Amino acid sequence: MNTTDILIAGAGPTGLMLALRLARSGIPFRIIEHNSGPGQASRAMVVQARTLEFYQQLGLAESLIERGIRIDSIHYSEEAKDIASLNWGDAGRDITPYPFVLSFPQDDHEHFLVEQLSALGIEVEWGVSLQSFEQHKDYVEATLLRNGVEELCTARYLCGCEGARSVVRKQLNLKFPGGTYNQLFYVADVAVDGPPKTNVYLHAGKHNLVLMAPVRSSGMQRLIGVVPPELEDQTALTFEDLRASVEHMLGISVGKANWMSTYRVHHRVAEHFRVDRAFLLGDAGHLHSPAGGQGMNTGMGDAVNLAWKLAEVIKGRAPESLLDTYETERIAFARKLVETTDNAFQGMVGQGWRSTFLRNWMLPHLAPALSHLDTFRKSLFETLSQTRIKYRDSALSEGQVGHVHAGDRMPWSGDNIAHSSALSWHLQLFCAASSEFESAAVQLGLPIETFDFNQRAHANGLRADAAYLIRPDGHIALALECQDPDALAGYMQREGLHLV
Repeated sequence: MNTTDILIAGAGPTGLMLALRLARSGIPFRIIEHNSGPGQASRAMVVQARTLEFYQQLGLAESLIERGIRIDSIHYSEEAKDIASLNWGDAGRDITPYPFVLSFPQDDHEHFLVEQLSALGIEVEWGVSLQSFEQHKDYVEATLLRNGVEELCTARYLCGCEGARSVVRKQLNLKFPGGTYNQLFYVADVAVDGPPKTNVYLHAGKHNLVLMAPVRSSGMQRLIGVVPPELEDQTALTFEDLRASVEHMLGISVGKANWMSTYRVHHRVAEHFRVDRAFLLGDAGHLHSPAGGQGMNTGMGDAVNLAWKLAEVIKGRAPESLLDTYETERIAFARKLVETTDNAFQGMVGQGWRSTFLRNWMLPHLAPALSHLDTFRKSLFETLSQTRIKYRDSALSEGQVGHVHAGDRMPWSGDNIAHSSALSWHLQLFCAASSEFESAAVQLGLPIETFDFNQRAHANGLRADAAYLIRPDGHIALALECQDPDALAGYMQREGLHLV
């Protein structure tokens, strides 16, 4: 019988990101996948700024960006008529070092992550599926299937990252409330006549929707859209059946279609993300409409959130109760996201009077004006880039300094994301540390990172005389108005954190 600390079921982007973060933390694990290798095609295209910040913590952001295509603007049109465009560089330049969207297909993304694990001497166990498991007081016993032969594996924790048909979720008998969109979706890789298009184009029509983004690895454009209602019941649907609609909506001429696939989209959130020693991450726990390019990024955010908590508990640096905050933090965001993306998607393709009013009047009239408002563009960027995600209600969050609350993502000052302590608990200051505060930090095992208090730090709400305790995922755990060593020690004691 094989034994490990963590068994990860599923090697999509979520499971692979979880594996990579655990590997960097020195935690033993196994990662299994029932498929024979990484995906060959994908629907997820967009890598958001927050995900790139997580890669920056690992020193991998630039390598990922080099493999994708940087998208600086997003264009919205109706019936081939441009309505509005949004320049990401202007909207996010003071928020993150990555004020753009990266076009990088999920299948390429999976290959990238597999390569990073392989460089660390870790291999995905392909062709191995989770059949069942039993939970015990101190461990989980899982039955795996490899080449038709069953084997047993014991682990301290089981992480279900196996997608919508998750064995972990089903065996936990968790409800998965939500629904399935009436519309049939398609995804295709096509060659477009004329000069290369290097931005994202979102086009809407009556009961129709299509997104187009460039794919560097194939040199083609990825189309993700809704099959027109009159074609939904057609058997053996091909791109030729869609060509006229796509070319009309996008105002393009398609020369060649490499491949096409159709699928249904669900919007659901599991009733729990944790039951004892079993966890749900990514599509196993939540499914979204494609609106906003949030699904894959949300799953990878789940992985980052859980990875450091598992690492701290397994190393004996934090109590088991720390793991409870995974569900409370991530399920609240997942529920809000499903509601938001569902409303956005239904507004664009729905058949009711509200959707018709939105498409035919509000968007054509308001979108051009809103796209020029700095406050609107910044707010939209923060939402879509996931830099606005916060855990203010978490049991781990204490304190507020000005407009910055514990639980918020630590605001960017220009140089305070990539640094020596990025993957560990640490303190960030924008002034010199007092001897008393520095001494307390050393005794608590907390490195202090000091940065210049510049205009960007000020604009993003930071205070020169404050102290910020940062979690390993870059969120603020404790916000102190001054360097109070007793308040710092008190927080660490209340949370049961022993880092030395």
